[in-house]
Amino acid sequence: MRSRLSLALTLVALAAAGPVLAESVPPQFPLRDFFRNPDRAYFRLSDDGRWLGFMQPAAGEGGGTKRMNVFVQALDGGKPVGEAKQLSFESARDVAIFRFKGNGTVLYEKDFGGDENVRVVAVDVASGKLTPLTPEGGVRAGIVDELRDDPEHILVQHNQRDKRAFDVYRVNVRSAAATKVAENPGNILDWTSDHAGRVRLAVASDGVNNTLLYRATEADPFKPLLSTDFRTQVAPGLFDFDNRRFYALSNRGRDKVALVRIDPERPDAEEVVYQHPKVDLGPVAYSRERKVLTHIDFQVEKPERHVFDPVMARVFERLQRQLPGMQVMLQSSDRAENRFVVAALSDQTPGTRYLYDARTDTLSKLGDINPTLPAAQMARMTPVRYTARDGLEIPGYLTLPAGRAPKNLACIVNPHGGPWARDGWGFNPEVQFLANRGYCVLQMNFRGSTGYGRQFWEASFGQWGLKMQDDVTDGAQWLVQQGIADPKRLGIYGGSYGGYATLAGITFTPDLYAAAVDYVGVSNLFTFMKTIPPYWEPMRQQMYAMVGNPDDPKDHARLAATSPALHADRIKTPLLIAQGAKDPRVNQAESDQVVEALKKRGVQVQYLVKENEGHGFRNEENRFEFYTAMEKFLGQHLKP
Repeated sequence: MRSRLSLALTLVALAAAGPVLAESVPPQFPLRDFFRNPDRAYFRLSDDGRWLGFMQPAAGEGGGTKRMNVFVQALDGGKPVGEAKQLSFESARDVAIFRFKGNGTVLYEKDFGGDENVRVVAVDVASGKLTPLTPEGGVRAGIVDELRDDPEHILVQHNQRDKRAFDVYRVNVRSAAATKVAENPGNILDWTSDHAGRVRLAVASDGVNNTLLYRATEADPFKPLLSTDFRTQVAPGLFDFDNRRFYALSNRGRDKVALVRIDPERPDAEEVVYQHPKVDLGPVAYSRERKVLTHIDFQVEKPERHVFDPVMARVFERLQRQLPGMQVMLQSSDRAENRFVVAALSDQTPGTRYLYDARTDTLSKLGDINPTLPAAQMARMTPVRYTARDGLEIPGYLTLPAGRAPKNLACIVNPHGGPWARDGWGFNPEVQFLANRGYCVLQMNFRGSTGYGRQFWEASFGQWGLKMQDDVTDGAQWLVQQGIADPKRLGIYGGSYGGYATLAGITFTPDLYAAAVDYVGVSNLFTFMKTIPPYWEPMRQQMYAMVGNPDDPKDHARLAATSPALHADRIKTPLLIAQGAKDPRVNQAESDQVVEALKKRGVQVQYLVKENEGHGFRNEENRFEFYTAMEKFLGQHLKP
């Protein structure tokens, strides 16, 4: 009965998404069209609205490989005018992210070969002068607060003093002169500043219990405000506009994370601002100009939002009217909130970016993110649910290749990384590429995936390779039961934790999959726990509680039983592994162990290692090489 019900629900969902069959099978689009850098993307506005920033491929000084670098272009009446000016000249790796600081400065972040030691750099728009704001040489840094009311400074954090702890500095964006404003005693996980740029909240951890610390001014010492165990979240987001109370995402006394307001004078009396009965909430957005909360995002099956503010409600209504059927997002604005960078996208396209003038209700096109892939010939992503063997309902997304009947298909089971993350609805280049090659793709939010409440998350504790893996296996078998998947042409592919699930799948269910691709995945839970980055050290006890403690005899036995590298003699499925040599999260030794064990036994394994990559391949040429190898490998073994 359960199988028939699942099939009925699937067919209803597919019917609601539109016709299952297109008039014809779409052509195979070039692999590079799915994974190339966009011609122009990541648009941002300066505070005064006179500059448009964006990234596009460009060579560094002296030429070399084109990387995603930062450009600015003047705006006149909301229209780009004149020549674009290149501000960054990175040649080793793409710029990771950038933003405007006021009107005349751009801030961008970069790392070194994928090691995640991020450096913050300021560029003067007028002169082009580059000023590194944080140290290099094994130091990890990030922006805490842009200090929009202070034209000279920003708040950054970095771990130069102690690799395990991040101190906060007020840094001059022109001279790089830095003043420490908060020193980390070694147990602070997060810092929060108020609207005046004063660091007044911190989250401390002893490894199991978290304490929210508060101070009224920067001259005061931090004092404990409230404590919870790590299973209970109270994550501060922003101060109220009087800088007295603050908003937080909290699940104290409830299963789902809600938006609450907390008065430091009465920290246990949370005021619930908004909560959703089915899912956790995401970060809240606000208007700095009008000093109001604007909206908060969440996702049950597709992205949704709750709007607090009538002005912002009118903006979204007008945009939706002009962009029907598209998911609409605001990605940047000028300080007056008259002009916005708008993203319009869907599950079939990364979409188009526009400049929207709220005063005149007009849209000006900035560019298509990937015009080489026609949306009408991409596959639809359909929310589905199936029931795991212990009765837990598992939500996920099924993407069927366009133009093909959902019957006896070659299919890819694609568990996400994290594992404390989730897959969502939207355009996914990997999924679309696989669908374009004739595969169906199932992405499941197995137990432990975030967004579905505390109980669903906690159901994953101690379950790597056990019930978490059962959820993946049950999804694969569900595809077969529905008649969608050909049981002889099932493959599995995942990255990070998804790579672990891939290895566990072919180790502990060796007859289920005909091919497997592991991308920077964990293979040995003992070596993984020993090589976590130093800045994860304050969370080690939490990791022990969630994954397992190698020094605990009971946990030790379980970790040994669920480490694929220790049971590589069971693996017989053809395997492709891709690994970054500088990966700080999943050390290269995780992949080396499996490759060495399989080669000794003569099991087919392909191994792709990139010396200039970390936890995932960012450089375009490395992505092309990986996905080319994956396409050939899956085609050989699954014959889509």
